Amino acid sequence: MSGSISVYSFIPVRKEPSERSELVTQILFGETFVVTEKTEKWAKIKMDFDGYTGWIDANLVFKVAPTQYELWKNADAWMVPTPNMKIVQDGSSAPITIPAGSRIVFNGHEKNSFSIGNNEYYISGQIPSDKDLGIREVATSLLHTPYLWGGRSFFGIDCSGLSQIVYKINGIKIPRDAYQQIEHGENVSFVEEATIGDLAFFDNEEGDIVHVGICIGGGQIIHAHGEVRIDHIDHQGIFNREKNKYSHRLRVIKRIIKK
Repeated sequence: MSGSISVYSFIPVRKEPSERSELVTQILFGETFVVTEKTEKWAKIKMDFDGYTGWIDANLVFKVAPTQYELWKNADAWMVPTPNMKIVQDGSSAPITIPAGSRIVFNGHEKNSFSIGNNEYYISGQIPSDKDLGIREVATSLLHTPYLWGGRSFFGIDCSGLSQIVYKINGIKIPRDAYQQIEHGENVSFVEEATIGDLAFFDNEEGDIVHVGICIGGGQIIHAHGEVRIDHIDHQGIFNREKNKYSHRLRVIKRIIKK
């Protein structure tokens, strides 16, 4: 297996090695992964962050030395806190927009610079501060991001991608999918006891977990449904005031962040 670091805003990861196959997740800039299998056009990968597997275009595998891969993977990295930060590759005048949750290891000579392989980068403008950003602030910065099955960025995001990225920026690692995330944390007995950062899970008629959102206090929840939006939550589920009806049925609220 060979290790790699993403040098793209995001890399689409598909279920099968085909452009027609469904998108299952995205590898963000600076995230690391290993290639476990390869064909002429496709590479099967496993992400280091959450263990997710899938297929990417083989042309998007950026090879780095094993030592740099290990150093980057194990370093205390900085998580980009804002939805659309810009970086510039040395020798290019066109900035690259990278999403919140991208992972940067400042290993360059300057305070705001870093390198991946032979590519040298620097932050365009002032480095965004994550000092005052918490769960609510990071989540609301992604408001109106369009829903995209398998998405993890401001280009498009799904419900569990939203909760994973918001938690990641706040230094908390949770799995990729809602049915995996529900296995973590402690149950919150009543919706009135939910606090900022608690995750609410919703099921379908068969009892399968099909949705997750982040409680942000005041009886509100932020979630990806059509777009990242804020709705009301009660013991029945998510109530959409615009449509005057419930959109999701509540199964349980879990507290992952210890207060």
